[in-house]
Amino acid sequence: MKSGPDPKFPYLAADERFGFPLPDECPDSIIAWGGNLSPGMLLSAYEQGLFPWYNPSDPVLWQSPDPRFAVYPENLCISQSMKKVLRRGDFEIAFDRDFAGVIQNCSEIERPGQNGTWITEEIISGYTELHKLGWAHSAEAYFEGKLAGGCYGVRLGKIFFGESMFSRVSNSSKAAFLTLAQSLFADGVSIIDSQVHTDHLESLGGVEIPRREYLDILRKIMAERDDRNSEEERDLYDRRGKWQIGGDGIAGGFGNSLCKKKPS
Repeated sequence: MKSGPDPKFPYLAADERFGFPLPDECPDSIIAWGGNLSPGMLLSAYEQGLFPWYNPSDPVLWQSPDPRFAVYPENLCISQSMKKVLRRGDFEIAFDRDFAGVIQNCSEIERPGQNGTWITEEIISGYTELHKLGWAHSAEAYFEGKLAGGCYGVRLGKIFFGESMFSRVSNSSKAAFLTLAQSLFADGVSIIDSQVHTDHLESLGGVEIPRREYLDILRKIMAERDDRNSEEERDLYDRRGKWQIGGDGIAGGFGNSLCKKKPS
């Protein structure tokens, strides 16, 4: 079994689609394997509730975990300390200024309990192409003029699929993610798919939801997207991403959103 993308699998352009097995009918998180990371394959996966996640020695594995991890607008958690960080402007926050730098740093950062990275050169190439086409976006936090942290993901209308984040200065990835999340929610996004549980994202408001519930939400969003009157409207609905950042580093009127302690 060949590792990585299959060189014999056809390249799918952004307007071409591939039908994956239904995640609903699979007891495992791995729904399919094989194929490549061309734009049409990646977009097909996200539209159907899957994403690529595999070790460098594996073929491309298409996953849909159960439960799923997600952030809703009402759950977004900004601690008092992070609110101060954002208000003080400890970091300069930008969107889509250095997508290449963000994904490269995500691939290089050391993570506790992980030996190596799943963000291979093929992953970097595939998502960089999606970024150039307008679907993949990044948020960057700069400290003293240097890229200190950030995150990236894919937007399809009212859903944003978060892929990875990194931090080289304390609180930098949180600052980037929280500013991006507020801007996305202010721009109509109803859910940020964070894929699988991490303590870091839980501290920012992530919650587990059954895969069935996640797929229902996704399919409703995709149906709304498909109801657009023209290809131009659908394209704008999918890829719009000119979000505004307030002068205090907090966007969209969410500046007073504070996380509440869970009841004991």
